[in-house]
Amino acid sequence: MDFAAIEQKWQNKWAAAGIFNVQEDHKKKKYYVLEMFPYPSGSGLHMGHAFNYTIGDIYARFKRKQGYHVLYPMGYDAFGLPAENAAIKNKSHPKLFTEEAIKNFIKQQQSLGLSYDWNRMLATCNPDYYQWNQYLFLQLYKKGLVYRKEASVNWCPECNTVLANEQVHQGNCWRHTTTPVHTKNLEQWFIKTTAYAEELLKDIETLDWPERIKIMQRNWIGKSEGTLAKFKLKNSNNHLEVYTTRIDTIFSVTFLVMAPDHPQALELLKKTPQEKQGLTFIKTMTRTTEKVDESKEGFFTGTYAINPATGKDIPVYLANFVLKDYGTGIVMADAHDQRDYEFAKKYNIPLQPVLKPKDGSIWKEDKAYEDYGILYNSGEFNGLTSEEAIPKIQNWLEKKGLAKKEVQYKLRDWLVSRQRYWGTPIPIIYCENCGIQTVAEEQLPVLLPEDITFGKGNPLTTSKTFQKVNCPKCKKTARRETDTMDTFFDSSWYYLRFTDAHNDKKPFDKNKAAYWMPTDIYIGGAEHACMHLIYARFFTKALRDMGYLNFNEPFPKLFNQGMLHKDGYVMSKSRGNVVLPETISATCGIDTARFFLMSIASPDKDTEWNDKGIESIHKLITKIIDYYGIIKLGISTPATESKLHATIKKVTQHLEQMEYNLVLICLRQLFEALHEEESKETLETFLQLLNPFCPHITEELWERLGNKTFLATTSWPSYKETKINPVYEEQENYQSAVKDDIRNIIKLVKSKPRKIHLFLAPEKNYALYHELKKETSKELKELMNKYKHHGPETIKIIQNFIKGNLRLYNLTQHQEQETLEICKKELEQEFRVPIMILTAEKSKEPKAQQAQPGKPAVLIL
Repeated sequence: MDFAAIEQKWQNKWAAAGIFNVQEDHKKKKYYVLEMFPYPSGSGLHMGHAFNYTIGDIYARFKRKQGYHVLYPMGYDAFGLPAENAAIKNKSHPKLFTEEAIKNFIKQQQSLGLSYDWNRMLATCNPDYYQWNQYLFLQLYKKGLVYRKEASVNWCPECNTVLANEQVHQGNCWRHTTTPVHTKNLEQWFIKTTAYAEELLKDIETLDWPERIKIMQRNWIGKSEGTLAKFKLKNSNNHLEVYTTRIDTIFSVTFLVMAPDHPQALELLKKTPQEKQGLTFIKTMTRTTEKVDESKEGFFTGTYAINPATGKDIPVYLANFVLKDYGTGIVMADAHDQRDYEFAKKYNIPLQPVLKPKDGSIWKEDKAYEDYGILYNSGEFNGLTSEEAIPKIQNWLEKKGLAKKEVQYKLRDWLVSRQRYWGTPIPIIYCENCGIQTVAEEQLPVLLPEDITFGKGNPLTTSKTFQKVNCPKCKKTARRETDTMDTFFDSSWYYLRFTDAHNDKKPFDKNKAAYWMPTDIYIGGAEHACMHLIYARFFTKALRDMGYLNFNEPFPKLFNQGMLHKDGYVMSKSRGNVVLPETISATCGIDTARFFLMSIASPDKDTEWNDKGIESIHKLITKIIDYYGIIKLGISTPATESKLHATIKKVTQHLEQMEYNLVLICLRQLFEALHEEESKETLETFLQLLNPFCPHITEELWERLGNKTFLATTSWPSYKETKINPVYEEQENYQSAVKDDIRNIIKLVKSKPRKIHLFLAPEKNYALYHELKKETSKELKELMNKYKHHGPETIKIIQNFIKGNLRLYNLTQHQEQETLEICKKELEQEFRVPIMILTAEKSKEPKAQQAQPGKPAVLIL
């Protein structure tokens, strides 16, 4: 079979017939299969990508066959820094670079046989998509969920622009490798994700997600219940606020530590002898966003605060291990935190322990005691446990107006503005008279200009035609915002656009979104656990509250695929260990690759590409094709019918759970059970079961059987429980076990056999065997007494049963003999020697007495 020609034939036929293009029929039961849409890199796809997309395609094809109205779309997360950097490097334009990359991606994805509805394809860099980014930004702004404030950014003085974190390499600019990057405060746009922190946390419990992803989100949101304490500054009416979950250690606090880039740091240093050195320290510590916790560099500000519990003066330090965005950016430091302990020892700050172990053990004060304990050196709270002391100290300080109970989250508002070109322009206008103004909705989209220059700061600031605009309020000359949106904005709602991809009046129709959403399964990598998935969940909740949606979560079920490895490493272009789909298609066929990728491990596990493995699958696929070329139509045996219906049952169950490797084991076993003459129904059913995995060759074989319809559009086969005979299943397992026994013995004897004798256990032993299965609670002594007259083999059978060494089949001696007679010809063909089958009663061979029910004795001659 010419695999490439067959693939092209059926891909063209599917496209011409539009069989995967979903229509709007809201009376049908829907199923929305969605993969996290990719960034279209210039390097194109390799088999690692094929692995990811095949997972979703198999499920979409399966659900269609089950009668669901399936939405399975594809789009491209096409904005972002990589395209801009590639354009700069190649002296091209991001738009041209991205358009070419998308064309190549589409071509490669289509060659994989993926059953996407290409009519709904979207790219986030197209104005017909990003105009709705701008629209939704304005709705969030009106709702009070978008605001502007000063925030620190990475600044390269050589580039004269802001750098993303990934553009900072060891503290220097990625382009100007000897130029230090500094932290600079600029006005930035934020989205108030914290407004939904509690609901985002609470609703994690409703999600059918891998537990590790749920744990990561809980930690990212990071809810804590603690105390906000006030430390008054000495000789000042001002105070510093400190958030802590361990107010039980406040009597131990002998100094405060503040983040170097904290807004109050400069105020503390102002007009002090330490000001000049302090400013140098701040610049040094804030050169990058990286915090070097191990070094614990600090600087004394010259300022003192007053401990609200002890009334003592305590010094205020700046230190590199404190983060401005964690808590209040100020930490109360004491003897009961190892990091604080080490910092105090380094800077000779006195420590005051106030906790001892609850078990009365002696604590050696050579390191911090960090656990809950019993208080001492804590005034009226001495003798209390930490758990008892925390609410009492909270209330005590609250009555003094020096503290209050507070719930805080690690989650921070989303900094959504970027000082770069290739992104959605933020629809804001600045007017000297009227202040911040929003672009009118009817004037959207605000298009990206093309008269820009790269390499001179933010590219949008180089376009005079873009910046100059009239104020929508006073009509005087004003200035457009030159920041663009973080690309996570694009991916926070794209799943909604797929439900109504061509709407030019609004981002999506509410009724269509209500029908299709939420997605039924979302497939993607675990690396998106705490950014994309948080933002998409936030968007859904915010849009729900604005009346656009009627559900709480976008992705109730999440499936994380594994990674494809080769030579021990994740497949990637940079490592040079990629395998290209077009290479496999030309040699083995893409169906072979799909079968192989799904057969070697569960799709949620990492998988190793193996050239020998795919050769083996290629032989199997070729064998299937050859079989359909020589098969004679007839009537399937009752055993085959039983196997067929049992396979349909198992395959359906495994497919529902996305246990694709187990599905393919079942299909291989079914294929091996087919005979030289089978019914057309059996042959067609096998193709239907294999179709989601190997869509091209199964369509071809389906057509060769005389069918005029597309196999992809046929219904999933149903099984009849009455057709499944457990005895046939037992016989098949029994045959397989006997074959393995023979193979193992041949390996041990290390000589070519002349003939093989198989001995069945004496018929009298089967009664004991079946009683053991039914009466597992009987005492060993009773059973031995009952069967002692049967001889020593009885004791051995009972002992083997207790040890779990018996094969528990429900076959009689006659059924075992019948089963071996059925496969005798097959055994003789495999081992190329005559096979003789005897019962122990009819043989004088000593070996025959070793036979047990379910395990014939094997004699190699």
